[in-house]
Amino acid sequence: MKKAMLLLLISITILQVSQAQDKPPFWDDVQTIKHYDQMYAPPANPILFVGSSSIRKWEDMERTFASYDVMNRGIGGAKVNDIIFYLNDIVFPYHPREIVLYVGENDIPDGATPDTVLERTKKLITGIRERLPETPITYISIKPSPSRDKYRQTVQDANSLIKEYLETQHKITWVDVFTPMLTKDGNSRPEIFQSDMLHLNKDGYKIWKELIQPTLIKK
Repeated sequence: MKKAMLLLLISITILQVSQAQDKPPFWDDVQTIKHYDQMYAPPANPILFVGSSSIRKWEDMERTFASYDVMNRGIGGAKVNDIIFYLNDIVFPYHPREIVLYVGENDIPDGATPDTVLERTKKLITGIRERLPETPITYISIKPSPSRDKYRQTVQDANSLIKEYLETQHKITWVDVFTPMLTKDGNSRPEIFQSDMLHLNKDGYKIWKELIQPTLIKK
């Protein structure tokens, strides 16, 4: 009897582990977002900020852009393909009047080349345009994080390719945060980052606000 119970417990554990491994990345994060939406109705036709942790960690975003009716749906650690995968969960249900994107930085330490980041970005824009062909998009360039200085040339090359591509697209505004986040000599500015030298502090987000706000559309 004890042996049978032990085998049953082992089988249940293996099944639970298998089910956890079958989940796509950030599945639980997205389910948390959807659960939150069930408890608190999202604003109608918001300006939707989407992307990785630089979006998610902008904790005072709603207050910063109080007159614009913005909504934060960032996912910490997300890569471009992750945002593509969850478009039906964190973009389309909100019927945004404008989308602000920041994603791609996490792809580069994972081995993505500038061409790879570009191709993934093209797929992301195409995926959005299939459902929202006329929705304005603000695309934030990849930032120069001090903790990732060794990837700076890759970041610059990816930014150049993406900017060139977006200039051929309809209703997309490119926002360069890379240059303003460096010194005049082209050095990193650790004072605008948190201690991890990856995520922005309030001074870093102040720079972003000044660059992004002119692209936002009021109702």
